[in-house]
Amino acid sequence: MSKVFRKIREVLSYAPASGVASPKQRVFFDTSCIPLTDVMKLYDRDPTCKSSVDLLAASTVGMGFYTTADEKYEKASEAKAAVDKFCEDVNVDGMLNEMAKPLIGCGNDFWLKLTPEQLTDIVRTPIDAIQRIGLSSVPDLKLPNKVTGYQLKSTYAGSAGNELKPEAVIHWRLSGDVPSGFGVGLLQVLLHTLTLDTDKRPSYAWMKAKIEKILPNIFTKYAGPDVVVQLEGQKEDTIKKYESAIKNRPEEGQWLFSGAKNVGVYPVTIDPRARFEYYIDHMVNQFYLGCETPLPRLFSTPGFTEASARAALDLQDMLIKPVQRYIKRQVEREIFAVVVAQAGLDAVKAKVRLNFGSPETPELVPSDLIKAAELGLVRAEEFRKNAVKFGWELWDAQPEGEVQSKEVNEK
Repeated sequence: MSKVFRKIREVLSYAPASGVASPKQRVFFDTSCIPLTDVMKLYDRDPTCKSSVDLLAASTVGMGFYTTADEKYEKASEAKAAVDKFCEDVNVDGMLNEMAKPLIGCGNDFWLKLTPEQLTDIVRTPIDAIQRIGLSSVPDLKLPNKVTGYQLKSTYAGSAGNELKPEAVIHWRLSGDVPSGFGVGLLQVLLHTLTLDTDKRPSYAWMKAKIEKILPNIFTKYAGPDVVVQLEGQKEDTIKKYESAIKNRPEEGQWLFSGAKNVGVYPVTIDPRARFEYYIDHMVNQFYLGCETPLPRLFSTPGFTEASARAALDLQDMLIKPVQRYIKRQVEREIFAVVVAQAGLDAVKAKVRLNFGSPETPELVPSDLIKAAELGLVRAEEFRKNAVKFGWELWDAQPEGEVQSKEVNEK
């Protein structure tokens, strides 16, 4: 009977009861601490978060990319052509621009290889499609190791089941708590609460939203303030009339007049001693720090000089470059190498690489063109065509027949 219980325990725990972990069996399931849809909801609905994520995403991949191959490889041009064709057919450039926003915002994005055994197309999955990530353990230890599968949310599961193989998914992730698990992006810190002993601090996103919710109420309340009316010695029907008028007053407020001798009117005003701006500034500053970009300050803070803006952007570049290197290596490993191998070429020797920006072209100056003409490297008509590009005003050369007839007449 002990063997039966032992087998049941192995099945339920996804690990051998003997304590020897098998890499083929799952022992961990990683889930996102905050649902990714909630994180991206903050991106969609908060202007500061959206502008910050958009700026960082555009700075990371917005400049586009081009590919290069090792010219020492005899089939380098074929390898580069195969990769370029795949990128054009699938629109990898556009997908990278779409991927960069959730990658930076919530730290995750998932691409599905429709045919992993023969890579021909890739699609992005909804941000909430992956519910859990299965992870194997390190042999002899209870530490997460490699991904064993991606479990789909029930609403996205079909006839093929609710689990995707690791080789069918490209998981874009920024650093997270669990290796190979869900990543953590820019906006999670704004949604987390903080508990110290028994005290719990609400999230900065909640505090900012709460203040923004209260602000219209403050303007409504004190632009048309509540009024305390003292009706001394008035009849009950008169008091009822005033009470009804005050309760049904418009939001902007109104004045009520009476012919009574003893009527007191006391508008309710805000206490000028309540100095909340320092607390609000601190909270907003913490929110901006969480966004990790100087963009909000550039547009909202007086005295933010060009020099300080440049310094802030230099610091921002230090955050962007590691993300660029990660994207570059991921694309080269998961896409370029696979496409080159499918074309029957050697991906290691071809070394097809992704390079952000535009290919550099040598700058041509007029002195170089003149020197090339003197050395006979370019023909006269080629020299004239290139000279026009530098703004030289040249007339069409005389036809050869006219030149010969002129020479005969001179003789």
